[in-house]
Parts: sequence; C-alpha cells; structure tokens
Amino acid sequence: MVSITSLWLPIVLSAVAVFVASSIIHMVLGYHAADYKKLPAEDDVMAALRKFDIPPGDYLVPCAGSPKAMKDPAFLEKFKAGPRVMMTVMGSGGEMTMGPQFIQWFLYCVVIGITAAYISGRALPPGAHYRAVVRFAGATAFFGYSLALWQTSIWYKKSWGTTLRSTLDGLIYALLTGGFFGWLWPR
Repeated sequence: MVSITSLWLPIVLSAVAVFVASSIIHMVLGYHAADYKKLPAEDDVMAALRKFDIPPGDYLVPCAGSPKAMKDPAFLEKFKAGPRVMMTVMGSGGEMTMGPQFIQWFLYCVVIGITAAYISGRALPPGAHYRAVVRFAGATAFFGYSLALWQTSIWYKKSWGTTLRSTLDGLIYALLTGGFFGWLWPR
C-alpha cells in the first residue's frame, strides 16, 4: 500500500499537466468550437430575456414542478406546443472573467489526482511496474473526468458530439495523470 501523502508530487504535477492540456485543447486546437450553436435571432432573444432579470441558475421550460402537475392539461399543452428548453443562466452584465472557473478547474484536477492516488495506492505496492500504475491511475482519472458527462446526453439531450469530444479530453487527461503517477511512483 502507498499513502496518498507520498503521492503529492504526481497529484500536483498531473493537475498542472491537465490544466495546461485543457487550456491548449480549448484555446488552440479548437475542436470544441462546435459544442454550442448560435441561437437564431440572438439579439432579440437576449433582449426579451433581459427584461425578466432572471437570477443565475438552471431552468426548465415548461416546468411542471411536480409529477402530479405533469398530468395537468395546461402543462401538457405547453409541452406539446414547445419549444422545450433547458438552460443555465450565468447572470448578466459585468466583465467576462474566468479566474474563478480556472481556480475551480485546477482544484477539481487536484481532487481527481487525489482519487487516483487513493485507488492506485490501495491496489499497488511501492515499486509497482510503470504500466500497472498507469492502468490504475489513468483508469481512475478517466472515470472522474469523463463518465458522468454521458448523463447529460442521456437525460438532458446535450449533443452526443459535445459529450464525445469531452470524453476524448478526459482520455487525454487520464493518460497524462497515469503517466505522471507511473513516472513518480515510489520505488
């Protein structure tokens, strides 16, 4: 068994590597450009929504509010008429800053690294073969970075293309995580 504290260096370095790789993927490679489409009449829709001053949050339209209300004829009529929308409102106004998201993303990468350290450290002894470490740490990281994304396509109709591109990202992050753990595994 290998302690999590003895794996602090691969935890931190893999988080840094994933952070850098994700920046390159999203800012340079551009294959996520197709993840979102421009809404027709975007300016009109924004102007219409702006007057409601909708607080940040997740919304469903139409929203029944309860299983019983889903049988209400008025709700069923709105549901049939459409459009049906799931949306996240992030707020309005202000400058576009990503500092808080970058901090949260890095902390998330550290949590994935800690999880990979825990699973790998319980399964493998000191001196384990590089490929065994990569297999355990990489698989654990892949699960953390990728598998929950599929729920958004299954239940919330998020584009499967977006989910599969993000799953590819997760595979890249997992290989980086596994590689750092394999390289820096205690001997």
